[in-house]
Amino acid sequence: MGSVSDVKGPESNPANPTSIAAEPRKPICVLGLGLIGGSLLRDLGRLNWPAYGWNRSEKTITRARRDGFDVSNDLEATLQRAEADGALLVLGVPMFALASLLDAIKVHAPTCGFTDVTSVKEQVHDLVEEHGLSHRFVGGHPMAGTANSGWPATMTGLFKGAVWVVTYDNAVAGDGMGNGADEAEDLWLKTWARVVAMAEAVGASVVPARARKHDRAVARVSHLPHILAEALAIAGDQGGPLALTLAASSFRDGTRVAGTEPALVRAMCENNRAALVTALDETLELLREAREELANPDKDMKDLTEVGHAARGRFEARAGRKKGEGANRPIIRVQPGGRGWVEQLESAESMGAQIGIF
Repeated sequence: MGSVSDVKGPESNPANPTSIAAEPRKPICVLGLGLIGGSLLRDLGRLNWPAYGWNRSEKTITRARRDGFDVSNDLEATLQRAEADGALLVLGVPMFALASLLDAIKVHAPTCGFTDVTSVKEQVHDLVEEHGLSHRFVGGHPMAGTANSGWPATMTGLFKGAVWVVTYDNAVAGDGMGNGADEAEDLWLKTWARVVAMAEAVGASVVPARARKHDRAVARVSHLPHILAEALAIAGDQGGPLALTLAASSFRDGTRVAGTEPALVRAMCENNRAALVTALDETLELLREAREELANPDKDMKDLTEVGHAARGRFEARAGRKKGEGANRPIIRVQPGGRGWVEQLESAESMGAQIGIF
């Protein structure tokens, strides 16, 4: 059985958790076929994993069917099929559409475990709790994406090497044998393990986090960069045609996510207001200090440049110097429902560690 001391190096990460890989691959039903949901469906198809999907848009359904995928725009029928299959539901719809989708799940898929791929977690957990569905919900957030959206932007391999956050707010301690105390707890544990197995199958590395801690972290490393990219793009554009002609890779890289559909940027930022305001206030203070240093010939930017350089170095040491390089994060093996497993998840969260199941 795993313990906090079971921290392994990256080379020891199992390709698939042994206890999960031995089980039959049960169906997965993806609800919402945008960039994340659609790319997940593509990857599952590549793996010959039984999977099908739903989307409200007839145009999206037509395109997905043309690409050979089993999809429908009949939500009720799709959920009833998932219920009959015992499928894991993956909610890939925007935050504003979650409430109505949860209503439908409650009626038409009353025993299916489900997860989501929304970029905020606390509001989602609260909404699920309001619907009385927490006993079969595991929050998820794949840290992957592009500046494009919709089915045409979907691709295979989007999640390869990415971190996939899996929440454990609703975790139960179990009896030390991997079993919950009742059917509801068993359903949650099995759903959690299925979400982890799915994420690993498509090439992602699973990192556990509670909803509030997740939202505070992504405010700094995902949502704040969108605000800064928008501001930098505007500042460059205000320099006129010459500035845009001279702009090179630093400007291109710094403004890449400003190419994201504005409505998507608004949704992710506005749904994480409190944590994002805190991160933005700290950043504005850094920029204010930089301005004072530049405006005063007797001062310099030594502190900002050296501290920033060191901070970037710590990121590279954890994530790799270039995109696609192997990450150097600790790995902790856990047994869902085993004795002490929640404490292991808390340790992994505090270290930003990856987990594997045994």
